[in-house]
Amino acid sequence: MNESYNTEALIQDLRIRFGDSKTEALVSYIDMVLERNQYINLTAVRNRDEAMQKHLADSLSVTTLPEYIQAERIIDVGTGAGFPGALLAIADPDKEFVLLDSTLKRLRVIDEFASQLGIHNITTVHARAEEIQRKQGFDSAFDLCVSRAVASLDKLSGWCLPFVRSGGAFIAYKAANYSVELKAAEKILSRNKGKLNRVVHTGEDSTDISGHVLLVIDKQ
Repeated sequence: MNESYNTEALIQDLRIRFGDSKTEALVSYIDMVLERNQYINLTAVRNRDEAMQKHLADSLSVTTLPEYIQAERIIDVGTGAGFPGALLAIADPDKEFVLLDSTLKRLRVIDEFASQLGIHNITTVHARAEEIQRKQGFDSAFDLCVSRAVASLDKLSGWCLPFVRSGGAFIAYKAANYSVELKAAEKILSRNKGKLNRVVHTGEDSTDISGHVLLVIDKQ
């Protein structure tokens, strides 16, 4: 992988796509995470240029997909430091985002950052996916579920697909060896009415060097 980080080119591209105000908020969120990362473990990435590519560009890679564009209510399962959910919320303030994680201290950081940046379309939920996926307000309640670098696809499918309404989608950010995970997840996908629509290689037409691909899974 060519790890050449061109942060200025990335920021210029973001300004064209999202405008100055949103771009400044997106960059500020990354800077806030890196600053707080000195005191609480939010990310293994310490370098700013690397974080801009591996977290910011990577998180926003779903924004061109029709499943994302059409979605109004989105849940991010295992959001961690808010990747991708908080960044997507900044990019699309008209969409509603629920950020789910089992680590409360990270969610408190997200709430703090959202308040400072004026992000009003985020709700953080402290719970495990398997504990609330069938509860009212969560069961089949979302147009789209996203999850990034959380677990193997077989586990993710069982956690994420119950949140998605019929006709919605689940998008998993996965590494280049996704085909092995897809094979192992076949039964779980079928059991949860999930069917692979397509695989999107995010680096083909962008500066993203995260190595992730997007698995777009339809909820039948």
